[in-house]
Amino acid sequence: MTFWTYKGAEFPVPYSSRFFVIKSYSVMDVHASFEHGIWTSTEMGNRRLDRAFRESRGGAFGGAGKVFLFFSVNASGRFCGVCEMVGAVDFTRSSGVWSEQGKWRGVFAVEWMMVADVPNRCLQHLKVAGNEDRPVTCSRDTQEIPFETGVAMLKIVSSRQGQDL
Repeated sequence: MTFWTYKGAEFPVPYSSRFFVIKSYSVMDVHASFEHGIWTSTEMGNRRLDRAFRESRGGAFGGAGKVFLFFSVNASGRFCGVCEMVGAVDFTRSSGVWSEQGKWRGVFAVEWMMVADVPNRCLQHLKVAGNEDRPVTCSRDTQEIPFETGVAMLKIVSSRQGQDL
């Protein structure tokens, strides 16, 4: 287990944790997520995240893993925060809080950890092997990020809280 500090407190990140980039079409949807503590993705994205959540809870290291989601609004040139996925996807539910009603099926609970304005230039040096070694800023929705890169992203997002551009 690795630890990193944010806002003066130690925060555990079990080695079995997993990290994903979330690309939202709308900042309004990110606000809705923050307000209601939920998120959804495409059908394929929800399946990918649900599988990761279930594996992290029942897998190696005693099922102590977490699933962290790094949020970016498409074409914004920045990441806006990170949350932890705290529940499996309920594929039978949908929610009326999204900007495009009726488009999204499946809902899962999230707990927002940090909201920060992180320009892509602060993350350009972090590469994703599963995405042809491109920068994490070029990741697609629900792209998985390697553990070491995810921890580095957490540190950067944490350091950017409350800072002006």
